[in-house]
Amino acid sequence: MTDLSRIVLDAQVLAGKPVVRGTRLSVEFVLGLLAEGWSEADILDNYPNLGGDDVRACLAYARDALASEKVYPSAA
Repeated sequence: MTDLSRIVLDAQVLAGKPVVRGTRLSVEFVLGLLAEGWSEADILDNYPNLGGDDVRACLAYARDALASEKVYPSAA
């Protein structure tokens, strides 16, 4: 089970975007690195304040955000 307490929202940090606790690295940034082809090892090598659990928490946060999204097909 993923520990989502690793992801925090604070209006004083990055305008309230979800970030990894104790950092100023947003979930969006970490997901962007993964989308660009970075491996978890690449991310951890370049951002030593992050752990593998942090990367997985970012993925879980995105999964949960998408799970609650409503899609309404158009007639077009």
